[in-house]
Amino acid sequence: MIIAANLKTNLTREKTTKYIKEVENFLSKNSISQEVFVFPAISSLNLHAGKIVVGAQNAYPAINGAFTGEIGYEQLEEFGIKTILIGHSERRHIIGETQEELVEKFNFYKNLGFKIIYCVGEPLNVREAGFEKMMEYISKQYEGIDCNYENLIIAYEPVWAIGTGLTPTVDDIVAIHKELKKKSSAPLLYGGSVKVTNAKEVLALDGVDGVLVGSAALYAEHFCTMCEYAQALGK
Repeated sequence: MIIAANLKTNLTREKTTKYIKEVENFLSKNSISQEVFVFPAISSLNLHAGKIVVGAQNAYPAINGAFTGEIGYEQLEEFGIKTILIGHSERRHIIGETQEELVEKFNFYKNLGFKIIYCVGEPLNVREAGFEKMMEYISKQYEGIDCNYENLIIAYEPVWAIGTGLTPTVDDIVAIHKELKKKSSAPLLYGGSVKVTNAKEVLALDGVDGVLVGSAALYAEHFCTMCEYAQALGK
């Protein structure tokens, strides 16, 4: 089971350091053996050694260069970062990253051997168009992506559920994960309003190999509880 926290544009460096320390202590104290990832804000990246794998929420597909406002591999290397989120819905729909740009980024960091959590998902209007249309939409997000990459993890996040408190039914999650499993044998996470009150149920579903948690992960104690749920399920 894989438990990942996307802290987005939250927590200062000081608060992030405290957060990671608290989670690390919990994992060690409770002998948690599941894979645990934390993706801090870029300004809060730091060298870290422990059970937690710290990753980058985003980076430009370049070693370095004239890319104002971006960071590249050189900056990630300084902090020992070898894990990255690519394709998150907020990058697609708010920042405006295209599939072509995401493929370029994917290939760049794949060639560097990064662990990649690649996100896919649909907005509400697509979901309301029916299951077939929804799967067609999501399938396009796989175009150009090496689904057999050995360091790939895929996260399915229904865009309409992120930060809204809404979630698909358990039957919907199982059905979607079943279809997405046909596209890649990579571990498949669920994301989209995952919180401490529903994480145990979601983690137990067929085809769910873990969760990618957003705002609910900002509370270290809640995130730790989700790690404990994953450990207890022993998938």
